[in-house]
Amino acid sequence: MRTGAVSTAPTDDVPREPLERFAAALQRLNPDDGPIGLAVSGGPDSMAMLLLAHATIPGRFEVATVNHGLRPEAVDECALVVAACADRGVPCAVLPVEIGDGNIQARAREARYAALCGWADASGLTAIATAHHADDQAETLLMRLNRGSGVAGLAGIRDVHRPTGSNVAVIRPLLQLRRSDLRRVVDSARLQVVDDPSNADDRFDRVRLRKALAQADWLDPLALSRSANHLAEADDALEKMADCAMRDRVVQDQTTTICSAIAETAIALRVIGRIVRSFGGEPRGADLGRMLHALRRGDPANVAGVLAKVENDKWIFRPEPPRRTR
Repeated sequence: MRTGAVSTAPTDDVPREPLERFAAALQRLNPDDGPIGLAVSGGPDSMAMLLLAHATIPGRFEVATVNHGLRPEAVDECALVVAACADRGVPCAVLPVEIGDGNIQARAREARYAALCGWADASGLTAIATAHHADDQAETLLMRLNRGSGVAGLAGIRDVHRPTGSNVAVIRPLLQLRRSDLRRVVDSARLQVVDDPSNADDRFDRVRLRKALAQADWLDPLALSRSANHLAEADDALEKMADCAMRDRVVQDQTTTICSAIAETAIALRVIGRIVRSFGGEPRGADLGRMLHALRRGDPANVAGVLAKVENDKWIFRPEPPRRTR
C-alpha cells in the first residue's frame, strides 16, 4: 500500500483521525515511498507510531529498539517491543549501546541516533521515524524561549533532519498529533506499553515544564507547534542569507579568515559561528554573541580556541596559537 493510503479496516482498531494525520505526514516526509525504520522504545508514543505504520504502510517498514543499559528494566522493555512487532510480522532489531561519561541524557541521545543511523544505513532504509509529537514540540519551544534562544533554537524539533555522516534522514511524522491522541491509539488496540519513570522525575526541566503545561489549558500545543514550524522557515531563510554572506564577504585560507563587517546581527552570528567551527571550535550561542559585541566595539575576542580582532573594518579570525609548555 502506498504511503498515505489508509486502509478501510485499520489494523488494531486504530482511530481514523490520527491514522489520517500520520498517513498525510508520511506522504509529505517520505514522498518516494521508500522503506523506513521506526525508532520504538516501548513507550506509548512510539508504540502508537508502530500501530499507525502497521495500519498505513504494512510491509514497508522495520523497527529498531535501543537498549541503553541504563536501567535493569531495559531488557524487558526491548522484549516488549520485539513481541509487539512479532505479533504483526514486523522485522525488529535490538541495538545495544554504551553511554559515555558526562550528561547522561545528551550522551544517551547521541548514542541512540548513532546506532539507529548505522542500522538504517546497513538495512537500506531511506529514513528513520521518531515519535516526537506536538506536546514535545511545545515543551521544546517554551524551554528554549525561557533560555533566551535565537531563531535557530526556537525552530524546535525539525520534521526532517539529516544527521552528519549518514545517508538516512530522520523524520518526525507525529508532530501534528497530541500525546493524548497517541495514548488513544494504544488504548484502542489494548497494547501493553512502558511508562518511563524518568518522565515523572522533577529533576529534569522538561518534566517540570510538562507538569506546568498540564495546568495551563489555555495554551494550545498544536498552535505552538505551528509557530515552531514558522520559525523553522525563518531559520532556513536566515541560513540562505548567511550562505550569501559567506560567499560575498568572507575570504579564507588555512590559517586566517577575513570577513567584512556585517550589520545584521542574525546573519553576523551565523557567519561567525561557521568561521569558528571551520577552525575546529564548538562555540555556544552566548559566546558568539559576546564575540560579535566585542568586534563591534573594536576589541579582540577569543571563543572556542579562535582569536578575532578588527582591522580596517574587517574581522580577522585565526586559531589560538598552541600554549607553550615548560
